[in-house]
Amino acid sequence: MAKDIGERPNTIPWPPLIYSAALLVAWGLEQVDPFLWLDRQLRLVPEWAGLGLFGLGVLMDFACFIVLRRHGTTVLPNAPSRNLVTTGPYRWSRNPIYVANTVALIGFALALRWGWLLFLAPVTVAAVNWLAISREEAHLERRFGQAWRDYAAKVRRWL
Repeated sequence: MAKDIGERPNTIPWPPLIYSAALLVAWGLEQVDPFLWLDRQLRLVPEWAGLGLFGLGVLMDFACFIVLRRHGTTVLPNAPSRNLVTTGPYRWSRNPIYVANTVALIGFALALRWGWLLFLAPVTVAAVNWLAISREEAHLERRFGQAWRDYAAKVRRWL
């Protein structure tokens, strides 16, 4: 980890790039070599269910943004946290924005019937854990010490 971990968790805003890359890769794979078996299975799920999940993910994102703003801290994954937020959706998840993004990604996969996107969802979660969350948690521990450790002991990383 870089020496500046206490100043900011990352120099690159990994999560939006990772979720965008998953969409782009899935789109490319669907164009070149569709995941026919899984695409057919996804047709069993009503399109409205996928759109509903996508909408739920977007609403969850906005709720998180509002809570962070009210607490005077940033939503940017490569900017320093000014305050430790433990209320609102942060009572149930240490990373509700990433939960919301994942819900939206899965909803998008269901609505579009893109098997590759659904297949890439766990890969996306693993990449977010590795490239973003581990550094963000180190940043929060360095900035907030025992308060962060107490919060992390009570609230799960994802759900």
